[in-house]
Amino acid sequence: MTSNINHTIQIPPEYRDKRIDQALALLLPDYSRSRLKTWLDHGQISIDGKHWRPKDKVQGNETVVIDAKLEETLIDKPENIPLNIVYEDNDILVINKTIGMVVHPAVGNRNNTLLNALLHHAPALAELPRAGIVHRLDKGTSGLLVITKTLQAHMFLVKELKEHKVLREYEAIVLGNMISGGTVNAPIGRHPTKRTLMAIAENGKSAITHYRIIERFRAHTHLKVQLETGRTHQIRVHMAHIQHPIVGDSTYGGRIKLPKGASAKLIETLRQFKHPALHARRLTLIHPATKESMTFNADTPIDFQNLASMLHTDTQEH
Repeated sequence: MTSNINHTIQIPPEYRDKRIDQALALLLPDYSRSRLKTWLDHGQISIDGKHWRPKDKVQGNETVVIDAKLEETLIDKPENIPLNIVYEDNDILVINKTIGMVVHPAVGNRNNTLLNALLHHAPALAELPRAGIVHRLDKGTSGLLVITKTLQAHMFLVKELKEHKVLREYEAIVLGNMISGGTVNAPIGRHPTKRTLMAIAENGKSAITHYRIIERFRAHTHLKVQLETGRTHQIRVHMAHIQHPIVGDSTYGGRIKLPKGASAKLIETLRQFKHPALHARRLTLIHPATKESMTFNADTPIDFQNLASMLHTDTQEH
């Protein structure tokens, strides 16, 4: 259910030089600052007839018109979904996420998510932001994720991630025969027209990806990839940006490209690979309570291993 929100207010003169999102949060305490920011971002709030960014500063006496829809708050429900638990103690939980599992509930995916599974596994996580989830993997990406079980652990690991102190290492199979490893340093922001996608954007957030070659195939390359930053879809966008999209990534990789002279079995495998060949294989972090360094590993899924094996055989045969 939704309800329409219509307000017209005036910014007091004493609010001069405050950010518009700060001013609105003070004037409209019934709505969270994040909700007000969303309304600003989506053009549902106008200031003197214009749309402002949350960081724009007021001069005082501006007329603010809010014409927005208030979505009914949905409560995430626990669901008995099996989790592949790699490690667990009183402070953190490390899981190996399966391919196809969505991390956070969203429109169209309210159920069967990692968050629903976590609430069933440890009901106390309902008291934490996002049920303790501090980073994410795309639906089609498998591998390691750390979840915090206390507010102290949550605050610590969010800070560690922000300061790039959590090591996240992936394996990927990309299109094209790469000559050497390297680094992609290109900012990422929302796609200008397809708002659910990301893109290289001059005004985007800093994004840095390091990659090294594990094995070169005839028309593909098996990579070790390390994130320095953690933007949405970062590895997928960066690999596509350097013309080596990830195998199976129909969103950023475009149409399937088949090696000349490939066997019928390899062609069928490539055509049936319907998710990005991307796996979060290693996670190194400082434990929030003991302050000890911990490293977790998760082998690549069977379909990833089969694809790498078939590409290796194809290379040997040619």
